[in-house]
Amino acid sequence: MRILLRNLGVLLVGLAGSVGQAQTLTDPLRTEAMLPLRSAHALAARVGELPCADQLPAAPLSALDAVDLALCNHPQTREQWASARAQAAQVGVARSGWLPSVDGRAGVTRNFNETRNLTQQSASLSLSWLLLDGGQRAAGIDNATRLLDAALATRDATVQTLFLSALQTYHGAQAARAAVQAALEAERSAQESLAAAELRYRVGAGTPAERLQAQTAASQARLNRQRAEGEARSALGSLANALGLQAQTPLQLAEMSPVSGDAGFRKDLDTLIAAAIERRPDLKAAEAQVLAAEASVTAARAQGLPTLSLAAGPNWQRVDGVTNRSGAIGLTLNVPLFSGFDTTYRVRAAEAQQEARAAQRDRIRNQVALDVWKAYHSLNTATEALQTTRDLIASAEQSERVALGRYKAGVGSVLDLLSAQTALAQARVQRIQAELDWNIYRAALAQSMGALDYTLLQAAGE
Repeated sequence: MRILLRNLGVLLVGLAGSVGQAQTLTDPLRTEAMLPLRSAHALAARVGELPCADQLPAAPLSALDAVDLALCNHPQTREQWASARAQAAQVGVARSGWLPSVDGRAGVTRNFNETRNLTQQSASLSLSWLLLDGGQRAAGIDNATRLLDAALATRDATVQTLFLSALQTYHGAQAARAAVQAALEAERSAQESLAAAELRYRVGAGTPAERLQAQTAASQARLNRQRAEGEARSALGSLANALGLQAQTPLQLAEMSPVSGDAGFRKDLDTLIAAAIERRPDLKAAEAQVLAAEASVTAARAQGLPTLSLAAGPNWQRVDGVTNRSGAIGLTLNVPLFSGFDTTYRVRAAEAQQEARAAQRDRIRNQVALDVWKAYHSLNTATEALQTTRDLIASAEQSERVALGRYKAGVGSVLDLLSAQTALAQARVQRIQAELDWNIYRAALAQSMGALDYTLLQAAGE
């Protein structure tokens, strides 16, 4: 047995050294190098500036901070990263087909019969190497690489979707906070009207009906403010949840910069759609799926072609004290003659899958054009609404001041005053909604073009 182990050690020493070295490498075929940055900062702009955020910043929360937290903590980003790593490993599996395989065997057999007992010891090393396969391995690598491209593009599409969702939630919370301020201003105006009505009633210039109408308006304004505060608290809870935090986490939002309503996005729609088709990650993923399907067709056809393999290896055997060493080397040509039409139907199935992937790509291309069209016109409408609501607030404020002055002077009615105050409150709400729409549709247009990244927020100073 000692002789067996010694000879087996000589045979396997080279193999053991190479296997041991490979085991010390986590990625011997360097498939991890095909992956981009894991952090959400891979989108652009902030790459290398900050580590992936997992805690609230000390300063009030900005849109940049909200996006960082959402992308870094959301389970979907981890899921897509893991899927990309799994597909990168599949590229390694495909590449390994070009390498030879080496197996070692050792055995001890004790034979018993009536005359004598024999002990047989053996050891062997076998190398097998597929030399020619009609292009099946190359097609397999192409398929795995294209699927990795699709996985990475899908990851980018998912990140942009989460980016947009985080922005929508953040701006929703900002709009809810602004609505509270607007409700407080409306409540102060209603209290001022009530004070004026009380004064007029006390001096005999007003009627009980006027005082009651002013009281009703003040109570309604207080109710609106209470509801606005409740919606603001709910919006903060939704934002905390979107950031991967518990809903009760206290959040302090940064002050928003004034919305400029920049119309620099207005360009030829055909140009925008062409740029979107070039950049959209979901369309890139669909195109990669088509190329992967084409490689699958090639691989299916190659299964029916001849293959050539090399086999070699030494053998050692010891029987009853007699040692025998030998070796062998040879080539094997395998020519498939008939496989029950297996290859035919594999090719047919792969071609049908390729056709389906191509139809899916065309459908997504049409959807890209529709997304850009809708987002462009929505942003255009929101930009026009910003100017309209700016004029609306200016006229409503002037109307409210005039109505209040006339009522205090005794030449105006309380109904005119309350109507002017209601119109002003509605104008403020419409202004808040217009600003929210502009922020959201601006991000939606960038996302529809595959260009939603941190540069959008940095350009706006958010």
